[in-house]
Amino acid sequence: MLPKPLTSAQIRAARALIRWSAQQLADASAVGVTTIRRAELTASETKLTRVNDHAIRRVLEEAGVEFIDAEGGGAGVRLREAKNS
Repeated sequence: MLPKPLTSAQIRAARALIRWSAQQLADASAVGVTTIRRAELTASETKLTRVNDHAIRRVLEEAGVEFIDAEGGGAGVRLREAKNS
């Protein structure tokens, strides 16, 4: 089952949590910075292709972001708890 598409607010919030610029996200995901900025300006769901949506999700998750689906509330993000070794 494919994850739900990211919303513009989720991308903006995820970047803020890990203190990444749009350019840093673009570099890490190989998605153009203009594409990321355009996606962040939409009202809710982005118009990203599935490939770009997945690339952005993957690098943000690798950086410690968890995406929360809109179950009873709005979609959101949070930082994953650090694992104690």
